Amino acid sequence: MRYGLLFNPQVKNALEYARQVYSLLEKEHIVVDSECAQLMGKVGVKLEEAGIDILLTIGGDGTILRALHRTNAKIFGINAGVLGFLTEIKASEIKEGIARLLDGKYLVERRMRIAGRIDEKKLPDALNEVVIHTSQVSKMRAFEIYVDNTLIQKVRADGIIVSTPTGSTSYAMSAGSPIVDPRVEAIVVVPLAPFKMSIRPYVVPATSNVEVKLPAAEKPCVVVVDGQEEVKMKPGAAVRIRRSENDAEFIRFETDFYKKLEEKLIATTIV
Repeated sequence: MRYGLLFNPQVKNALEYARQVYSLLEKEHIVVDSECAQLMGKVGVKLEEAGIDILLTIGGDGTILRALHRTNAKIFGINAGVLGFLTEIKASEIKEGIARLLDGKYLVERRMRIAGRIDEKKLPDALNEVVIHTSQVSKMRAFEIYVDNTLIQKVRADGIIVSTPTGSTSYAMSAGSPIVDPRVEAIVVVPLAPFKMSIRPYVVPATSNVEVKLPAAEKPCVVVVDGQEEVKMKPGAAVRIRRSENDAEFIRFETDFYKKLEEKLIATTIV
Protein backbone atom coordinates (compact mmCIF):
# COMPACT_ATOMS: atom_id res chain seq x y z
CA MET A 1 0.00 0.00 0.00
CA ARG A 2 1.36 3.41 -0.96
CA TYR A 3 0.36 6.35 1.25
CA GLY A 4 0.46 10.08 0.62
CA LEU A 5 0.37 13.04 3.00
CA LEU A 6 -1.05 16.51 2.40
CA PHE A 7 -1.77 19.22 4.96
CA ASN A 8 -2.94 22.81 5.05
CA PRO A 9 0.00 24.83 6.46
CA GLN A 10 -2.33 27.70 7.38
CA VAL A 11 -4.25 25.56 9.86
CA LYS A 12 -3.00 25.80 13.43
CA ASN A 13 -0.79 22.84 14.47
CA ALA A 14 -1.15 21.17 11.05
CA LEU A 15 2.62 20.83 10.67
CA GLU A 16 2.86 19.18 14.09
CA TYR A 17 0.10 16.73 13.18
CA ALA A 18 1.77 16.01 9.83
CA ARG A 19 5.01 15.06 11.57
CA GLN A 20 3.06 12.75 13.86
CA VAL A 21 1.38 11.06 10.90
CA TYR A 22 4.67 10.71 9.07
CA SER A 23 6.38 9.11 12.06
CA LEU A 24 3.58 6.55 12.40
CA LEU A 25 3.77 5.63 8.70
CA GLU A 26 7.50 6.06 8.16
CA LYS A 27 8.07 2.29 8.04
CA GLU A 28 5.39 2.05 5.38
CA HIS A 29 5.61 3.50 1.88
CA ILE A 30 4.61 7.16 2.45
CA VAL A 31 5.30 10.20 0.28
CA VAL A 32 4.64 13.85 1.06
CA ASP A 33 3.21 16.48 -1.27
CA SER A 34 6.10 18.59 -2.55
CA GLU A 35 4.91 21.91 -1.09
CA CYS A 36 4.25 20.35 2.32
CA ALA A 37 7.52 18.43 2.27
CA GLN A 38 9.55 21.65 2.25
CA LEU A 39 7.98 22.67 5.56
CA MET A 40 8.73 19.24 7.01
CA GLY A 41 12.32 19.14 5.77
CA LYS A 42 11.53 16.14 3.56
CA VAL A 43 11.91 15.32 -0.12
CA GLY A 44 8.45 15.54 -1.65
CA VAL A 45 6.62 14.59 -4.82
CA LYS A 46 3.76 16.09 -6.77
CA LEU A 47 0.46 14.43 -5.89
CA GLU A 48 -0.39 14.13 -9.57
CA GLU A 49 2.71 11.96 -10.06
CA ALA A 50 2.80 10.11 -6.74
CA GLY A 51 0.79 7.01 -7.69
CA ILE A 52 -0.61 6.67 -4.17
CA ASP A 53 -3.42 4.42 -2.97
CA ILE A 54 -4.51 6.37 0.14
CA LEU A 55 -3.99 10.09 0.77
CA LEU A 56 -4.06 11.35 4.35
CA THR A 57 -5.17 14.98 4.52
CA ILE A 58 -4.80 17.27 7.50
CA GLY A 59 -7.01 20.36 7.58
CA GLY A 60 -10.68 20.71 6.76
CA ASP A 61 -13.04 20.07 3.88
CA GLY A 62 -11.27 22.61 1.68
CA THR A 63 -8.05 20.60 1.95
CA ILE A 64 -9.91 17.49 0.79
CA LEU A 65 -11.56 19.31 -2.12
CA ARG A 66 -8.22 20.69 -3.28
CA ALA A 67 -6.68 17.23 -3.02
CA LEU A 68 -9.42 15.64 -5.12
CA HIS A 69 -8.63 18.07 -7.92
CA ARG A 70 -5.16 16.54 -8.00
CA THR A 71 -5.56 12.84 -7.26
CA ASN A 72 -8.05 9.97 -7.43
CA ALA A 73 -6.54 8.26 -4.39
CA LYS A 74 -8.77 7.21 -1.50
CA ILE A 75 -9.00 10.02 1.07
CA PHE A 76 -8.46 9.59 4.80
CA GLY A 77 -9.32 12.99 6.26
CA ILE A 78 -7.97 14.22 9.60
CA ASN A 79 -9.87 17.24 10.88
CA ALA A 80 -7.72 20.11 12.06
CA GLY A 81 -10.07 22.80 10.79
CA VAL A 82 -13.46 24.09 11.92
CA LEU A 83 -16.16 21.78 10.56
CA GLY A 84 -14.54 18.89 8.76
CA PHE A 85 -17.75 17.32 7.46
CA LEU A 86 -15.83 15.19 4.96
CA THR A 87 -13.06 14.19 7.36
CA GLU A 88 -13.11 10.95 9.35
CA ILE A 89 -11.14 11.51 12.56
CA LYS A 90 -10.09 14.35 14.86
CA ALA A 91 -6.45 15.31 15.19
CA SER A 92 -6.53 13.88 18.72
CA GLU A 93 -7.35 10.46 17.21
CA ILE A 94 -4.39 10.21 14.83
CA LYS A 95 -2.57 7.38 16.61
CA GLU A 96 -5.67 5.18 16.97
CA GLY A 97 -6.90 6.05 13.48
CA ILE A 98 -3.68 5.10 11.74
CA ALA A 99 -3.52 1.85 13.73
CA ARG A 100 -6.97 0.93 12.35
CA LEU A 101 -5.89 2.02 8.88
CA LEU A 102 -2.84 -0.23 8.94
CA ASP A 103 -4.92 -3.12 10.27
CA GLY A 104 -7.36 -2.70 7.39
CA LYS A 105 -10.28 -2.16 9.77
CA TYR A 106 -12.14 0.33 7.63
CA LEU A 107 -14.72 0.67 4.88
CA VAL A 108 -14.45 2.53 1.57
CA GLU A 109 -17.30 4.94 0.88
CA ARG A 110 -17.90 6.10 -2.68
CA ARG A 111 -19.29 9.57 -3.42
CA MET A 112 -20.42 10.64 -6.87
CA ARG A 113 -18.80 13.60 -8.57
CA ILE A 114 -19.93 15.71 -11.49
CA ALA A 115 -18.01 16.54 -14.65
CA GLY A 116 -18.47 19.85 -16.42
CA ARG A 117 -17.53 21.67 -19.60
CA ILE A 118 -17.76 25.26 -20.76
CA ASP A 119 -18.26 24.71 -24.46
CA GLU A 120 -15.15 22.64 -25.27
CA LYS A 121 -13.15 23.42 -22.11
CA LYS A 122 -13.19 20.60 -19.56
CA LEU A 123 -13.58 21.54 -15.89
CA PRO A 124 -12.12 19.58 -12.96
CA ASP A 125 -14.52 17.00 -11.55
CA ALA A 126 -16.49 18.42 -8.61
CA LEU A 127 -17.30 16.59 -5.40
CA ASN A 128 -19.51 19.40 -4.07
CA GLU A 129 -20.72 21.71 -6.80
CA VAL A 130 -20.23 23.74 -9.93
CA VAL A 131 -21.39 27.34 -9.46
CA ILE A 132 -22.16 29.72 -12.31
CA HIS A 133 -22.03 33.16 -10.72
CA THR A 134 -22.20 36.77 -11.82
CA SER A 135 -18.78 38.33 -12.18
CA GLN A 136 -20.01 41.55 -10.52
CA VAL A 137 -21.38 41.84 -7.01
CA SER A 138 -25.15 42.48 -6.77
CA LYS A 139 -25.67 42.18 -10.53
CA MET A 140 -28.20 39.57 -11.64
CA ARG A 141 -27.98 37.62 -14.87
CA ALA A 142 -30.56 35.77 -16.93
CA PHE A 143 -29.95 32.02 -17.13
CA GLU A 144 -31.54 29.21 -19.08
CA ILE A 145 -31.51 25.78 -17.41
CA TYR A 146 -31.91 22.61 -19.48
CA VAL A 147 -32.21 18.98 -18.34
CA ASP A 148 -31.66 16.41 -21.09
CA ASN A 149 -32.11 19.16 -23.72
CA THR A 150 -35.47 20.25 -22.28
CA LEU A 151 -35.76 23.83 -21.04
CA ILE A 152 -36.97 23.62 -17.42
CA GLN A 153 -36.40 27.17 -16.24
CA LYS A 154 -35.59 30.69 -17.33
CA VAL A 155 -34.50 32.63 -14.28
CA ARG A 156 -32.87 35.89 -13.28
CA ALA A 157 -30.57 35.26 -10.34
CA ASP A 158 -27.14 35.86 -8.86
CA GLY A 159 -26.14 32.45 -10.13
CA ILE A 160 -26.91 28.77 -10.48
CA ILE A 161 -25.52 26.01 -8.26
CA VAL A 162 -25.34 22.51 -9.73
CA SER A 163 -24.63 20.20 -6.83
CA THR A 164 -23.98 16.58 -5.95
CA PRO A 165 -25.64 14.96 -2.91
CA THR A 166 -22.40 15.63 -1.03
CA GLY A 167 -22.62 19.30 -1.99
CA SER A 168 -26.23 19.51 -0.79
CA THR A 169 -24.87 20.06 2.74
CA SER A 170 -22.46 22.75 1.55
CA TYR A 171 -23.03 25.97 -0.44
CA ALA A 172 -26.23 24.63 -2.00
CA MET A 173 -27.79 24.14 1.44
CA SER A 174 -27.32 27.82 2.28
CA ALA A 175 -29.15 28.66 -0.97
CA GLY A 176 -32.16 26.48 -0.13
CA SER A 177 -31.18 23.02 -1.36
CA PRO A 178 -32.72 20.01 0.34
CA ILE A 179 -30.27 17.78 2.21
CA VAL A 180 -29.71 14.73 -0.01
CA ASP A 181 -28.45 11.46 1.43
CA PRO A 182 -25.15 10.72 -0.38
CA ARG A 183 -26.44 7.21 -1.19
CA VAL A 184 -29.03 8.86 -3.45
CA GLU A 185 -27.69 9.33 -6.96
CA ALA A 186 -29.00 12.70 -8.05
CA ILE A 187 -28.00 16.16 -9.21
CA VAL A 188 -29.46 19.23 -7.52
CA VAL A 189 -29.97 22.49 -9.43
CA VAL A 190 -30.34 25.53 -7.16
CA PRO A 191 -30.91 29.11 -8.41
CA LEU A 192 -28.91 31.48 -6.22
CA ALA A 193 -30.95 34.42 -4.88
CA PRO A 194 -33.51 34.33 -7.72
CA PHE A 195 -35.55 37.43 -8.55
CA LYS A 196 -38.81 35.44 -8.25
CA MET A 197 -39.39 33.99 -4.80
CA SER A 198 -41.47 31.18 -6.32
CA ILE A 199 -38.38 29.64 -7.94
CA ARG A 200 -37.35 26.42 -6.20
CA PRO A 201 -34.47 23.91 -6.54
CA TYR A 202 -34.75 20.88 -8.81
CA VAL A 203 -33.56 17.36 -7.99
CA VAL A 204 -32.91 15.36 -11.17
CA PRO A 205 -31.53 11.86 -11.82
CA ALA A 206 -27.76 11.46 -11.79
CA THR A 207 -28.03 10.13 -15.34
CA SER A 208 -29.27 13.52 -16.53
CA ASN A 209 -27.34 16.03 -18.59
CA VAL A 210 -27.72 19.49 -17.07
CA GLU A 211 -26.97 22.59 -19.11
CA VAL A 212 -26.88 26.20 -17.95
CA LYS A 213 -26.80 28.77 -20.76
CA LEU A 214 -25.87 32.42 -20.48
CA PRO A 215 -27.70 34.36 -23.22
CA ALA A 216 -25.54 36.31 -25.66
CA ALA A 217 -27.13 39.59 -24.57
CA GLU A 218 -25.92 39.11 -20.99
CA LYS A 219 -22.61 40.11 -19.38
CA PRO A 220 -19.87 37.64 -18.39
CA CYS A 221 -20.05 35.22 -15.48
CA VAL A 222 -17.53 33.11 -13.60
CA VAL A 223 -17.72 29.35 -13.07
CA VAL A 224 -16.35 28.09 -9.74
CA VAL A 225 -15.64 24.40 -9.14
CA ASP A 226 -15.76 23.24 -5.50
CA GLY A 227 -14.75 26.74 -4.42
CA GLN A 228 -11.24 25.95 -5.67
CA GLU A 229 -10.93 26.85 -9.35
CA GLU A 230 -12.46 29.65 -11.39
CA VAL A 231 -13.06 29.88 -15.12
CA LYS A 232 -14.53 32.86 -16.98
CA MET A 233 -17.78 32.34 -18.86
CA LYS A 234 -18.49 34.55 -21.85
CA PRO A 235 -21.99 35.63 -22.95
CA GLY A 236 -23.53 33.03 -25.22
CA ALA A 237 -21.61 30.20 -23.58
CA ALA A 238 -23.06 27.13 -21.88
CA VAL A 239 -21.92 24.97 -18.97
CA ARG A 240 -22.76 21.30 -19.50
CA ILE A 241 -22.71 19.03 -16.47
CA ARG A 242 -23.17 15.29 -16.07
CA ARG A 243 -22.20 12.62 -13.61
CA SER A 244 -18.46 11.96 -13.59
CA GLU A 245 -17.14 8.50 -14.39
CA ASN A 246 -14.74 8.88 -11.42
CA ASP A 247 -16.29 8.66 -7.96
CA ALA A 248 -14.43 10.00 -4.95
CA GLU A 249 -13.50 7.35 -2.37
CA PHE A 250 -13.17 7.88 1.37
CA ILE A 251 -11.72 5.75 4.16
CA ARG A 252 -14.47 5.39 6.78
CA PHE A 253 -14.72 3.80 10.20
CA GLU A 254 -18.41 4.70 10.33
CA THR A 255 -20.90 5.33 7.53
CA ASP A 256 -23.79 6.80 9.51
CA PHE A 257 -24.50 9.93 7.46
CA TYR A 258 -27.31 11.11 9.75
CA LYS A 259 -25.17 10.82 12.87
CA LYS A 260 -22.47 12.94 11.27
CA LEU A 261 -25.11 15.38 10.03
CA GLU A 262 -26.38 15.82 13.58
CA GLU A 263 -22.88 16.23 15.03
CA LYS A 264 -21.43 18.51 12.37
CA LEU A 265 -24.28 20.62 11.06
CA ILE A 266 -27.45 20.44 13.12
CA ALA A 267 -26.05 20.46 16.65
CA THR A 268 -23.02 22.64 15.88
CA THR A 269 -22.97 26.44 15.91
CA ILE A 270 -19.98 27.94 14.10
CA VAL A 271 -18.89 31.29 15.46
